[in-house]
Amino acid sequence: MIDKLEYFIALARERHFAKAAEECGISQPTLSAAIRQLEDQLGVMLVNRGSRFQGLTPEGQRVLEWARRIVGDARTMREEMRAARSGLSGHIRLAAIPTALAMVTRITAPFQEKHPDVTFSVLSTTSLKILSLLENLEIDAGLTYLENEPLGRVTSVPLHTERYHLIVAKGGPLSDRENVTWKEVADLRLCLLTSDMQNRRIINQHFAEAGVTVKPTLESNSMIVLLSHVRTGRWCSIMPINIAESFGFHEEVSIVSIQDPNPHHTVGLVATHREPFTPLVSALLHEARNLAEKGEYR
Repeated sequence: MIDKLEYFIALARERHFAKAAEECGISQPTLSAAIRQLEDQLGVMLVNRGSRFQGLTPEGQRVLEWARRIVGDARTMREEMRAARSGLSGHIRLAAIPTALAMVTRITAPFQEKHPDVTFSVLSTTSLKILSLLENLEIDAGLTYLENEPLGRVTSVPLHTERYHLIVAKGGPLSDRENVTWKEVADLRLCLLTSDMQNRRIINQHFAEAGVTVKPTLESNSMIVLLSHVRTGRWCSIMPINIAESFGFHEEVSIVSIQDPNPHHTVGLVATHREPFTPLVSALLHEARNLAEKGEYR
């Protein structure tokens, strides 16, 4: 039953029988047969079928909710028994918004020092994608904004406050100022994150509050791309101060506080709310809380 539920979750995520089968490491006929067996066991149709996948039935949507819960609980049980048998080990899948990527090591480094048999993978993506990945059991935790947009049913640990600064090459426009306004920044040649990023939506909102709109001449979903273009002297950008400093470019760029207003936004660790958590996620949340209490993640 658990295997069939995992196949069903993959199909709901991929919305394509062949892609779901490939993800699960099985043949398409095997996946199709497993879904039909699941339908027979439950006595309802789960998938609208035609020449191709046409979505889930209303019953399928409800079963998907149960499947995520059951599969999540089964994974928790397996991890807990493995931890009881041989100590904490395994793999943690993290996703982070681009502005939080430079801070990931503040969690992963001390965590792995305490638990050397645990490995990590880290994905850079949008805040909305992080929530989708959590819901579909594709990641264990995420680093994302805790405000501005709904998070759903998650456990969160506030870690860091973003405050926005103008990042400009030394000698560039406004580089000699201690602070600038959003209106002044709007007149500059800007490179910013793409519009699917919550950071960009937040920045657009602050420009709107100042009564201006901007059309950047370059967009990217990578902070390193933005900083590389700032270094040329042809572009300026807006980003949290920790990002600008973390890449070691602070000798080449000026970091100018943006005032009027001077907003801040909280970033933290999120995990799907579950009782109990898997041992790995529980330990990760514990590490995040330790960092928050010590004020080491600023």
